[in-house]
Amino acid sequence: MLHVRSVPAGPDIHPSPGRGRTLTRVAEDSDTGVGPTEEGPYRDRLRVGRSLSIPLDEVEWRATTSGGPGGQHANRTNSRVEVRFDVLASSSLGPRQRARLLERIGPVVRASAGEDRSQARNRQVALDRLVSRLAEGLKTERVRRPTAPTKGSKERRLAEKRSRGETKRARGRPGPDD
Repeated sequence: MLHVRSVPAGPDIHPSPGRGRTLTRVAEDSDTGVGPTEEGPYRDRLRVGRSLSIPLDEVEWRATTSGGPGGQHANRTNSRVEVRFDVLASSSLGPRQRARLLERIGPVVRASAGEDRSQARNRQVALDRLVSRLAEGLKTERVRRPTAPTKGSKERRLAEKRSRGETKRARGRPGPDD
């Protein structure tokens, strides 16, 4: 179970213009030390496999009201979270990683979550989905190297063929001797 503290409204959270009330996370202020207060697997970087670690500064956050039933809570609370990662502008991607992501996913990778009532939990779920999308886009297929069948497998195959032939011959009409 992941435990996350909500990010308090402060210098690192700013309302964004647009439809509904949205919140955007900005980089940590080095003078005040204000930044994300998350605990759990994503403190300051997203780990995508062994070869890629993305700073959270490269991820854009947006919180909106989630749709569906829930009455006033769903209509008034910014609990739905959308995270966005710009592949073209990222400085943490290598050239091959960037090319692979652009080819498979596109210039922007998005993930959202709005199933939970808690914005903090939805943020974790959205980050998990973003990481899995990036990992899937970076996955390389292993080249299959054909191998010759072993002696034992050839012998088993031929024995099975002989056995199957015997079974089929036994299904025929009985001869005059039987």
